[in-house]
Formats: sequence, C-alpha cells, structure tokens
Amino acid sequence: MEESAPVIVVHGLAHAVAALEAAAGAGKPVMLLSAPDAGIAGGPGWWRELIAAAREAVPSAHVANLLDCGGDAGAAQAAIRAGVEAIVFSGRADVAERLADIAGQRGARLVTERPEPALDLADAFFASLETLRRRCAVILASAPTFC
Repeated sequence: MEESAPVIVVHGLAHAVAALEAAAGAGKPVMLLSAPDAGIAGGPGWWRELIAAAREAVPSAHVANLLDCGGDAGAAQAAIRAGVEAIVFSGRADVAERLADIAGQRGARLVTERPEPALDLADAFFASLETLRRRCAVILASAPTFC
C-alpha cells in the first residue's frame, strides 16, 4: 500500500484528519508523513498519538504513516520503543541496518529515504478543516487507483 499511496506531509491533528477524510471520501489509501526531523522535535509519542487520534476520527480511511527521525539514531530507537509503525532514518548505513533489524523485531519498518510528498500542508497550518480537506482531495483525485 505504501508505494501506491499519495504521500501527504502533515503538521498536526487537523491536517491528519483532513487527509484521512479526503482519502476515505475518495476510497483511496494515503501515506501520512511527518515534517522533516519531527521524531526529534515532536517526539515519537506525539506522532503515535496523532495517528491514533486521526484513525479514531476517520476509521474508514486506509492509512500508512512515517515518522521522520532524520539522522538521529536515538530518536529512531525511541520511535521503535514507542510503537511507531514506520520510521525514516537518514543516518549512517551501518546504523540503519541495525535499526532496521531492531524495528523488524518489534513489527515496525525503517526506511532510509524520505519519500517525495504529493502535498505538504505546512503553508496551510492555520487553514480551516474544509480547506485542508479540499487540498487533500485534489491530490487524491489525481492519484491512480490500485487494486
């Protein structure tokens, strides 16, 4: 699912809920991606709970998510311990291998490259939910449907 889903960078709960509402309305999956280095700045607990709250608000949405921990191995380890589903780690390759092994043992996934977003909602931080939903819907409408 992750490879076929449009990637939307979210910066808060309103962004995540709007993206999931648009995805559910379009009947398409979506990948929520944190801001760069959000695993360091916001922390894994914040991300885990943001995703859980968005899923609770829109349970019919098909969503995957990635927390960007930059090159900080400690932040990546904290994310794994906190139960974050998938992590971006851009640090040294040997460290990434060890972290990927640890993540796999805990049922998490680690990727070493940040995916290219179809939409980053940073410039719409204070936008209304309806405006956010419309922006996400435009991106999802242009995304191919995969079976």
